[in-house]
Amino acid sequence: MSLSTTPQPGPTRPELLAAMLRIRAYEERIVAFHAAGPFPNVCTSVGQEAAAVGVVSALRTEDQILTNHRSAGHLLARGADPGRMLAEVMGRSTGYCQGRSGTLHISVKELGVVLTSTIVGGELSLAPGVALSRAMLGGEGIVVCFFGDGAACEGIFHESLNLASVWNLPVLYVCENNQWQAFVHRKETMVGDHVAPWAAPYGIDSLTVDGNDVESVRKAALHAAAQVRETRRPFLLEAWTYRQRGHMEPHDQSYVDPAELEAWMAKDPISRLEARLLADGELTTADLEVLHAEARRAIDEAAEFASTSPYPDPSDLAAGVYA
Repeated sequence: MSLSTTPQPGPTRPELLAAMLRIRAYEERIVAFHAAGPFPNVCTSVGQEAAAVGVVSALRTEDQILTNHRSAGHLLARGADPGRMLAEVMGRSTGYCQGRSGTLHISVKELGVVLTSTIVGGELSLAPGVALSRAMLGGEGIVVCFFGDGAACEGIFHESLNLASVWNLPVLYVCENNQWQAFVHRKETMVGDHVAPWAAPYGIDSLTVDGNDVESVRKAALHAAAQVRETRRPFLLEAWTYRQRGHMEPHDQSYVDPAELEAWMAKDPISRLEARLLADGELTTADLEVLHAEARRAIDEAAEFASTSPYPDPSDLAAGVYA
């Protein structure tokens, strides 16, 4: 399927890079916290920044997002405060969910982030319901559901796509195919490399894009989102990317073929965009150093905020719990 070439207003290339750098700095701080001492286990998405920034930058404020356990990139790209995110991971009262959700269940209503599901495929089971609500309420807003290649191997993937197609629901399904399903390579669980073709039997259009090229992802996401808005029918976008770290911090990657990891590291999405900007004369080496420093400073401030925030008061334990 050809992509629309109509110019779309949006972030500049340096702004896309800055967004990816902030995500990388946030995740690297998580890694550092683990190395320094006791810290909650977190699933990072190092190496997948282009998929998150490319898709989310193509969305509108009225769109809603359902995401999974590797959600930090989606949240930060949407504009979430890294301080409140870290506070939530640390179980502090200043977190987005007052420390109740941790990283695996976070939601940010004001940003349209309906939920994060730690259950593999859990967000797929809820996407049709959220989209049905959107359809009944009217408007141009769409529902964007992020999931991985592991979730695509679950039965709920097929149930979700089937229902969205039968009911004509405005869902943009985004599969971040990062090659690894926890500790199992996708080649052990899938016949064929890609998830996108699995949409065809349900009458759903699909597209696979280089998930480590933020500009390509954004262009594909703009096209896909526009089609969902116009037709009010689902679309499946597959971002072909790679998870550079273990399934969950602080797991190692002893099970990963070193040659595979090296090959994908050479396709790092941040390094690729930096090289392109330097080659095109859009940024200098000094400019890149400034962007890196700004990203680190923002996360330093976030870490200070989260680390000094109080824990919830025990008297609030039952708040928000209903019988």
